[in-house]
Amino acid sequence: MKIIIDENIAFAEEAFSNYGTIELYNGRKINNEILKDADALIIRSITNVNNELLNNTSVKFVGTATIGTDHVDLEYLRNNGIVFSDAKGCNSNAVAEYVLTGLLAVAKTNKIDLTNKTMGIVGYGNVGKKVVNLAEAIGLKVLVNDPPLERCGYNYKFSSLDEVLKCDIVSFHVPFNNGGKDNTYHLLNKNNIGLLKKDVILFNTARGAVVDNSMVVDFSNENPNVKLIFDVWENEPFCNYELVKKADITTAHIAGYSFEGKVIGTEMIYKAFCNCFNLEPVWNYPLFESIIEEFNYNLDKNLFYNILSITKSIYNIYEDTGSFKKILEYDKNEGAKYFDSLRKNYKLRMEFPNYKVNLSEKIYSSIIDVIKKLRFNL
Repeated sequence: MKIIIDENIAFAEEAFSNYGTIELYNGRKINNEILKDADALIIRSITNVNNELLNNTSVKFVGTATIGTDHVDLEYLRNNGIVFSDAKGCNSNAVAEYVLTGLLAVAKTNKIDLTNKTMGIVGYGNVGKKVVNLAEAIGLKVLVNDPPLERCGYNYKFSSLDEVLKCDIVSFHVPFNNGGKDNTYHLLNKNNIGLLKKDVILFNTARGAVVDNSMVVDFSNENPNVKLIFDVWENEPFCNYELVKKADITTAHIAGYSFEGKVIGTEMIYKAFCNCFNLEPVWNYPLFESIIEEFNYNLDKNLFYNILSITKSIYNIYEDTGSFKKILEYDKNEGAKYFDSLRKNYKLRMEFPNYKVNLSEKIYSSIIDVIKKLRFNL
């Protein structure tokens, strides 16, 4: 068996080498010629899977170790009897932790009091649910918009998109759909961006084209108190440099780049691959086996500052921002290469359950409940 794998798939050799010959490639350089006699293809979001890529190949299985499928022509795979699997949910905790870390960092830097603030979540899938949990844990009032779930009678009190966009904090967590009833292309656009508050904290960790990047630049120019936290960009790896300049926190589509997320993504595709070819799964990776570091909860600080001091020690999001903003030193083509290099060479973060928070006997049970909801060890 011949298996073609994106070189940035975690533990690819350990997981798949038991079943045949594996070849690792840059995901943007995987082409039809490479796949001529391949049996399986394991990718990430940067490889577009369609007729052009797979025509006249022997590929029987395609797996993407990502939560999105907008880079995959699912209808083509179905019509040609090619088994497909994705890794929905694999890095959802990582993205939620990124959002919490970014929110607290921006609030502290800009002296924004988060007490009594509202947070609007667009999309209540694997990531959106976890962002809601973390936001509510630290005391934010949350409004959620998700028309597909609302239509199917999901048991949750949903809000309209207009209501959500009027919140103090707005964060997008939807899949990318270009057209159709649930179109998410430019979900935030020239027609509704005016609903945002003049000092909104705006996140996009979904897909770049969910938000009209040019409109966000214009809105930010008109409203200098807007705070922008962007991890995804229209036309990646090419970015809107004006938006890069404006944003408070900028990263190279790495919000979900935790060690655990990568391992779980590989494991999900690995199991689907084994199921497709009737193979016995033999590889697994134990997670959360030890505590990396311990933190003390400081009674002299409020909840937000305590959580910030912990999350900043785990992940200094401004370091990633500093690295990313160096993209402005390059022209667009070299900048695209730099974008990819940041992703390829990214030092994976470890998720919150790897860390322990020590609490004194004087801590209220409500604080203990918050720490537990944030998934820290106690």
